[in-house]
Amino acid sequence: MTNEHGHEKTNSFFVDNKKYETAKDTLTGAEIKAMIPGFDPNYSLFLEGAGNDPDTLIQDSTSVSLEKEKGPKRFYTVPPANFGSA
Repeated sequence: MTNEHGHEKTNSFFVDNKKYETAKDTLTGAEIKAMIPGFDPNYSLFLEGAGNDPDTLIQDSTSVSLEKEKGPKRFYTVPPANFGSA
C-alpha cells in the first residue's frame, strides 16, 4: 500500500517503549508478539488506554487497528503473576 506521495505506507506502534513498524493497518496480538525479539509467551500484552480509558488485555486472537488517534498505539508486557511465592 502506498500513500499519496508514492511511498510505502507504514504504521508504527510501541511495545515497552520500543518502536515497531508494519505495512499492515491491523495486527493480531499473536502478530505483535511475533515481532518482539525473544518474547516470553508467559507474558501478557496490554494496550494502553487513551486518557481515562482503561488498558486492554490483548489476546493472541485480538485484532488491533494501528490507525493513529492521538499518536501511535502503545503496548506493554506484563510477566505472569506469582502471588504468594517467595
